[in-house]
Amino acid sequence: MALGAAPGEEPEEPDGFDGFVAARGDALWRSAWLLTTDHQLAEDLVQTALAKSWRARDRVGADGFEAYVRRVMYTTYVSWWRRRWRAERPTENLPERPSRAEDGDARNDLVAALDGLPRGQRAVVVLRYFEDLTEQQTAAVLGIGVGTVKSQCSRALRSLRSSPRLRREETADE
Repeated sequence: MALGAAPGEEPEEPDGFDGFVAARGDALWRSAWLLTTDHQLAEDLVQTALAKSWRARDRVGADGFEAYVRRVMYTTYVSWWRRRWRAERPTENLPERPSRAEDGDARNDLVAALDGLPRGQRAVVVLRYFEDLTEQQTAAVLGIGVGTVKSQCSRALRSLRSSPRLRREETADE
C-alpha cells in the first residue's frame, strides 16, 4: 500500500516514481556517464538527482518530471567540483597508456577529451550535442543565459578541436 493511501484504496499512480526510474533510469545514467566518465560517479549523480527531485514530482507533474530531474542532475554535476576531492581516483587499469596504434577506440578518445573540459563546458556540450537540445533549452536546464551557453560551447569546441586525442592522423595511404 502506498504511503498516504487509506486502507483498501489504490494509490493514484501505481507506477509513479518507481515506474519513472525503471523506464528512464538507463537514459539518465547514460547522460550522467557522459558527464562524469565514471560508472560509480554516474550512478551517484543519478541517485542524487532522483533524491533531490522526488519531493517535487507532484508539483512538477508527470509531463515535466524528466526535464526537472535532468536539470537537477546537470546543476548538481556542475556544483560537485566545489565539494569533491579529485586528487586521486581508483581505476581498474594501470596508469600506463597504450600507444596510439594500440588505442584506436574513438569512444575512449572522445571520453578522454571530454574529461579534459571544465564541468560547465562539458555539461553544455553533453546537453547540446548528445542530448540534442537547443541553446535556449540548454540555458533553461542549466539555469544560465543563452549567451553563456554560446560562449561555453564555443570554448569547449575550440578545446576539443585542439585536443591531440581527437586529431586524425594522416596516413601514407591517403
